[in-house]
Amino acid sequence: MAEWYFSREDIEGGSPSRMHGLSLDAELKLRRDGARLIMEAGHTLQLSIETIATGVVLFHRFYMFCSFTAFPHRVVAAACLFLSGKIEETPKKCRDILRTLHTLIPDAEFQAGFGSDPKETLLVHERILLQTIKFDLQISHPYSSLMKFAKALSGDRVKIQKIVQMAWTFVNDSLCTTLCLQWEPHLVAVAVLQVAAQIHKFDLKMPSVEADKSWWSNLVPDVDADIIQEVGRQVLSSYESSHPVLASSALSVTASPSVSFDHMASAVASGRGHLPTHGIYVESVSPPVSKS
Repeated sequence: MAEWYFSREDIEGGSPSRMHGLSLDAELKLRRDGARLIMEAGHTLQLSIETIATGVVLFHRFYMFCSFTAFPHRVVAAACLFLSGKIEETPKKCRDILRTLHTLIPDAEFQAGFGSDPKETLLVHERILLQTIKFDLQISHPYSSLMKFAKALSGDRVKIQKIVQMAWTFVNDSLCTTLCLQWEPHLVAVAVLQVAAQIHKFDLKMPSVEADKSWWSNLVPDVDADIIQEVGRQVLSSYESSHPVLASSALSVTASPSVSFDHMASAVASGRGHLPTHGIYVESVSPPVSKS
């Protein structure tokens, strides 16, 4: 699994697309566009969030070994969604995926990407995808860890449920970023819970955790606070363009890593009590309501 995680420097400066002359901004835009296409098509096809997320992770991984200049991102996105359905045992027929994508992509662009035989184009790219990822189909997501950790928390269950809802939204939106290429799912789960708790001004607590230790210390003892802060900064900075209240904080974090995580979370809290998702549909992917 270690081969699927990369440093931010490798992602932003050493990707195949960068080596082929594509700018960082252009690559990140294509990553967002491909991820959102998978999300929209997956939602239309009524696929689970796990299937959608698996498709997005496949997409991001593929372009760490192949260039956007060599493989059209919409075709690769289709192949990723097609394969993710098989991986998560929620398969969809090739024609259904193509029909759905055709409604989401302008006709001229669809024809340019998929050609005269869209089914064959998709199947060829699925084979290329499988070879590129070395037939490694073991993919996990932060959702299960998020719910596991949330159930173990002690305190006001109503507040905790609100925190979980926001954290779940953060995970959804992070699919449009490269977080899944940098950090293991359990790290992301801890970080988004901490981000949401800071925004809600709520101290998370775990039973049997000493007062001088972080609330997650018994669950994931290998997680360092600096890592959680870094993941939190990236989560919040991803809202810079879509949520104006975050702009100044996100820019300051980009310029100076020493800016505190608390400062960023406070900037969100001072603006609104919740953040919108972008590119995914909350009604179909919300966390289960706690019954405890």
